[in-house]
Amino acid sequence: MRREEVAVPADGPPGAAPGLGAGLPPEVAPGSLDAATTARVEALIEEEEGAQHRFRGVLAWIGTAIALAMSLFHLWAAWDIVPTTTLRFVHVGFALVLGFYLFPASRRFRHRFMAWDAVLIAAGLYCTWYLISGGDDLQDRMIFPEPMDIAVGWMMVALVLEVTRRTTGWIMPFVAVVFVIYAFFGNYLPSPWTHQGYDSERLIPHLAVGLDGIFGTAVDVSATLIILFTIYGAILQMSGAGKFFVDFSFSVMGGKASSAGRTVVLSSFLLGGPSGSGVATTVTLGTVAWPMMRKVGYRAADAGGLLAAGGLGAIISPPVLGAAAFLIAEYLKIGYLDVLRMAVIPTCLYYASLLFMVELDQRRLGAAGEAAEAVESTPARELVRKYGFHFSSLIAIVVFMVLGYSSTLAVLYAMGVAVVLSFLRRDTSLYPRKLVNALASGAVQAVGIAATCACAGIIVGVITLTGLGLKFSDIAIQAANGSVLGTALFTALIVWIVGLAVPVTASYIICAVVAAPALTKLGVPDYAAHMFVFYYAVLSEVSPPTALSPFAAAAITGAGPYSTTLQAWKYTLPAFVLPFVFVTDPEGVGLLLSLTPEMTWLDVAWQVALATAGLAALAAACQGYFLRALNVFERIGFVLAGLLLVFPALLEGIVPWLPAPHWIGMALAAALMALQGRGRVMA
Repeated sequence: MRREEVAVPADGPPGAAPGLGAGLPPEVAPGSLDAATTARVEALIEEEEGAQHRFRGVLAWIGTAIALAMSLFHLWAAWDIVPTTTLRFVHVGFALVLGFYLFPASRRFRHRFMAWDAVLIAAGLYCTWYLISGGDDLQDRMIFPEPMDIAVGWMMVALVLEVTRRTTGWIMPFVAVVFVIYAFFGNYLPSPWTHQGYDSERLIPHLAVGLDGIFGTAVDVSATLIILFTIYGAILQMSGAGKFFVDFSFSVMGGKASSAGRTVVLSSFLLGGPSGSGVATTVTLGTVAWPMMRKVGYRAADAGGLLAAGGLGAIISPPVLGAAAFLIAEYLKIGYLDVLRMAVIPTCLYYASLLFMVELDQRRLGAAGEAAEAVESTPARELVRKYGFHFSSLIAIVVFMVLGYSSTLAVLYAMGVAVVLSFLRRDTSLYPRKLVNALASGAVQAVGIAATCACAGIIVGVITLTGLGLKFSDIAIQAANGSVLGTALFTALIVWIVGLAVPVTASYIICAVVAAPALTKLGVPDYAAHMFVFYYAVLSEVSPPTALSPFAAAAITGAGPYSTTLQAWKYTLPAFVLPFVFVTDPEGVGLLLSLTPEMTWLDVAWQVALATAGLAALAAACQGYFLRALNVFERIGFVLAGLLLVFPALLEGIVPWLPAPHWIGMALAAALMALQGRGRVMA
């Protein structure tokens, strides 16, 4: 996804090695965007993933060899037993080497391998060798480290900060440096933020040698799961799965411009599940759907907002989800299948709210939709006959986990299934060149995530060493006067603010340690608290300055980036309310398919029905339209009805004497619909 020119083929630029070609996502056909639009889109993608070299000749093949070695090592480690510390050290070592090799120190040095890159790579290799060769002796002397241990530790911290800066930008390393300064000088701060203060002998081994800092849980998950899923995603993309899902969605919807909104929802659901990338999904859909949406009457900002909202769903859609979902499983010590189970209903409700939105769009734009011409597309039956095997990617991992395999083996076997099935068609076959391309591409995509996890480990290491997490929990609870609702609102605000500065994965890692304990202290189940933090970390993706999906959509549609972001807020607004149900309503955990002893499946169905109805009411309020345009009072009424149905605890906390908020919400919604129907008849 790190691209610069439209005409770059999927296999890479001329003369480049397979797997390291820059370009737009494979589903974006060369020439589908003009050069100026492509440049804007790629500049935004590079803000998230870093500017990447476009080497040719020998340098390109060396880069491919390193990336391929990284993929093959992790595939072997997934199949065989590798010591935990060794796996984490090697994983970060590969990320350092590949990061310094492929990502320049600044844009002006792009496409050139500089001397200092070689020095940094050598330093990364030395640090990795030192940590591995130190073995148990190095771990045993963490409390009383030798001078060389501290020197290598400082070197590792500096290397991680620099590779993170190159791959994700300067904000994340800056935040990590602030936390390191806090560890050194926190003893000068007033209560409750003060701590005893730490020197290099205590802090650096904790961050760079032990398994509580850089090489902590986040890197462990990155090394054992995340990289395997990025490789799996690259294999699916290289075999044409993404293109099939987009083509299938357009065909199922009849290829009509009037169905453009519905097509965006369906294709984002199908494409997002195996992808897990919000920006890639947005760009892929935008290049195809925007011309149709323009025909039907969508304004540029509205279309961009819907495209961004659809892309955002990729991060919360099973079976891949975003990288943070794997961390949930590790932090809670549960299986990844349990995380998928908890994500099923919220994901369906998210896309249901988007579908409500586009249906109301279609009512509002009905005249233009009827006049729109159909777009030529391959019949759905023929697509399924030729490429239907790609549907296996939606269920393969889940099937293997249900059969009892671990998450690691499940994704490994799913890769094998994808490779074997690709040979059912000549144009999808993963012959050696394409397979090497996919393996190398998967490794490259994992570099930024690995760097983010390592850098987040510095922050988490400081938090655990200084006890900041426990202090913050007490502060949050006191600020909310011990109220679950108040603490949830405070936690959501903190997660959202953190998400403005750092990527989703880092935002979840930080807030899972800092914010989630505040909710669990008040009796919220730990899995509900972590899912709450996860969803708000994801939703921060539509808020500037990290609103990359809306900004990329704006570059495609030509709308203003901030007006597009506002529209993305509108389309995702119902989803901002839903996570509160997990933590404020005792029966709300039913939406996570987690039943308490007092609950039955009938209670779960009731919660889903209430949430669906509430989201429909909120969608009408956001759109300002139901059977006809809403006036101010009707709009406020639909907001109240939606909140009473989805989030009754909000009004129960404000008006504790209010009886049966659900039934009041239903009555209010029914009255408003009747009023709308009467007004439409009279009109």
